[in-house]
Amino acid sequence: MFEQMSGRQLPWVGLGIVAVLIILAWPPSEGRSLAVKGLNWMADPAAVLPPRPEPLAMGVDDDADVVTAHDLAENAYESLVQRSELTRLRLQLRDFADPLNPSTERQILVILGVVGAVVVLRRGSRG
Repeated sequence: MFEQMSGRQLPWVGLGIVAVLIILAWPPSEGRSLAVKGLNWMADPAAVLPPRPEPLAMGVDDDADVVTAHDLAENAYESLVQRSELTRLRLQLRDFADPLNPSTERQILVILGVVGAVVVLRRGSRG
């Protein structure tokens, strides 16, 4: 495909790829980036894996039914974690979030985008 393109078209393809990667990784002000949402979905597309149980709220430790239900949910989750490496990896990927806070991540993505654009344009001007 790339062999058929002229030297003038190739930089635009490279710039398009860089732009799409930045858009996928760009974190919104609330929630997760499109890339992380896609990773979360690929780890559990049918939403069958149970969520990690929240810690018991203060004041409910006197309610035996609530404590028992929480312990059962926690034991079920931990048994899944111990079952296999693949299941553990799926749980980790399903719960994965953007690694940095959004403002830092955006600054890094802008730097990578500028550097990527310069590299693509310089390589395109050589061909």
